[in-house]
Amino acid sequence: MESWLFLFSILVIAFLGKNQSLMIACFVVLLLKAIPNTAQLFDIISKQGINWGVTVISVAILIPIATGKIGFMDLINSFKSPVGWIAIACGVLVSILSARGVGFLAASPEVTVALVFGTIMGVVFLNGIAAGPVIASGIAYLIIQMLQIQVK
Repeated sequence: MESWLFLFSILVIAFLGKNQSLMIACFVVLLLKAIPNTAQLFDIISKQGINWGVTVISVAILIPIATGKIGFMDLINSFKSPVGWIAIACGVLVSILSARGVGFLAASPEVTVALVFGTIMGVVFLNGIAAGPVIASGIAYLIIQMLQIQVK
């Protein structure tokens, strides 16, 4: 019963915060939860969902290349400006942090609930997007390593 209340609470918060993505996600999870014998499906989604999400985001990022809106000259021009170099460096940094974050989540699953809560807060109250948990876990990993905090 607690999980139902928790999910409905998140749905209400998403509604009040007018966050359509989080409302849809909550509704889908609640719908799946209402279907009997979905434990195996939840397990698959839990294990593979982030990879599926990254794939969908990657497809969306590659569409402008496929449509010709972005070409090789745009890539070459990105190396000609400080903004381009900063963007490249940030892309590298985020990918490294995300990789560390996935490992951190696997090794410290108790951190997941705090990261999810923080992501929901950012999405609902600060108009963020829910792409944050993996990156957030990477940043958390980095800070924890820098402060040499032992994770239980």
